[in-house]
Amino acid sequence: MTETTAELARSATSDVAAAAAIAAAAARASAAQPTVPVDLGIIQPRRRLGLSDLKVFPLALGGNVFGWTADQAETTSVLDAYFDLGGNFVDTADSYAGGRSEIMIGSWMRSRRSRDDMVVSTKVGKSADNPGLTPRAIERAVDASLERLGTDHIDLLYLHVDDTEVAFERTLLAVDHLIRVGKVRWFGGSHHSGNRLYEARIAAGMLGIAPMVALQNQYNLLDRSEYEKGLAHVAAQQRLAVMPRFALASGFLAGKYRSRSDFAHSPRRRALAKYLSKRGLRVVHELDRIASVHEVSSAAIALAWLLAKPNVVAPVASATNAKQVYELAQAARVQLTRNQVLDLDRASA
Repeated sequence: MTETTAELARSATSDVAAAAAIAAAAARASAAQPTVPVDLGIIQPRRRLGLSDLKVFPLALGGNVFGWTADQAETTSVLDAYFDLGGNFVDTADSYAGGRSEIMIGSWMRSRRSRDDMVVSTKVGKSADNPGLTPRAIERAVDASLERLGTDHIDLLYLHVDDTEVAFERTLLAVDHLIRVGKVRWFGGSHHSGNRLYEARIAAGMLGIAPMVALQNQYNLLDRSEYEKGLAHVAAQQRLAVMPRFALASGFLAGKYRSRSDFAHSPRRRALAKYLSKRGLRVVHELDRIASVHEVSSAAIALAWLLAKPNVVAPVASATNAKQVYELAQAARVQLTRNQVLDLDRASA
């Protein structure tokens, strides 16, 4: 057998094994299916999160502002509003506000006795105390997150970085161990290239470990190329649930920033400045037009555009008051027409 033929044989064997691992995950998730809305009647809509058994509200409430631009009282108000609207999916990280975001979310869940009703996702790899993705760092980071959140398990764990200093197999085996002992239920990637996602899939088959089920990447009307030109294809192939972060382009797509003076005092002014262009304002104008038709906020239309894309389950967006939560949650009920999606595609091209 030639070397080339041997490589092809190994690749085929890996693909078959990886497929078997994903099939096993699907079985564990009980009748896994492509991500589609689930009609729960009077309860707010839910979507299945990829191959997992998790069913989530179509908006993940971002915890990056908790402990940063939102204090405990504001955080409690935001979480209360989200929960009252039917929300059940909160997204945080061990590095957000030095861990204070997790503490605030945990405090709210204890006070409301809502842990069993929530799907909690957090990320490891960027904290100052446990940086990187060595097995030791991952285990210590997860234990610290569990303590701050006041829970015994994390529903969805993201690898917050792609730590190329550590053999990927070691990282994946460490996560699989945490899944087997019950500290983590499912996991996904963040800041990972398409090639790394393929590596993870192959390793899952070869090593018999849990596969990734989710992907969190930057994706919005003004940041489309990274996802659409590569990651979208990988997500479709592997049936990964996609949770776009920066879904509102640091708030620019909410429509309240139309000149430099509008964000002069914003802590996100540097990020916002890059969107203030003819293209950015063209997109905001189109969002305004479609929002008026549906009688919802421009932010809701920007999120609804994402929800209309294949494999997108729940965009991640943050809020600092209850009114913003209501405006964001409107996206769960908006059904854009095909022409409206195309109009937004063209405006943001």
